[in-house]
Amino acid sequence: MRAVVQRVSRAKVTVEGRITGEIGAGLMILLGVGKNDTSAVAARMAERCANLRIFEDEQGKMNRSLLDVKGCVLTVSQFTLYGDVRGQRRPSFITAAPPELAKTLYQEFCEALGKLGVTVATGIFQAMMSVELVNEGPVTILLDSDNTF
Repeated sequence: MRAVVQRVSRAKVTVEGRITGEIGAGLMILLGVGKNDTSAVAARMAERCANLRIFEDEQGKMNRSLLDVKGCVLTVSQFTLYGDVRGQRRPSFITAAPPELAKTLYQEFCEALGKLGVTVATGIFQAMMSVELVNEGPVTILLDSDNTF
């Protein structure tokens, strides 16, 4: 599983002119599911995101987590995070999970965040979405369940 985690002051996703998810301060998470991912990976990744200390404390240091600041999450499924362009111009997505597995694990990731007490908004799985966000800092962190980066 791969995640692009961005600290935001606000974010929203629109599908066919309708806002499907919107948050204030918190995290915008683009989530890609790999073909070998499991429910345990989804739960572990949710916990990593919720506890990632990328919010500032009183001294301006990144010492607080999403849970500490009681922020929200906007999660958008993005299989293109598994696009492999090494040695080619057109991405290969052979390591991305098939849609059925990806949807299940995407939902489990969102549910795991909810169980941690996080308010979660989402896009619509497999829809063409427009995503808007204000990245604060800017702070952007890449997470990979296989620790490849």
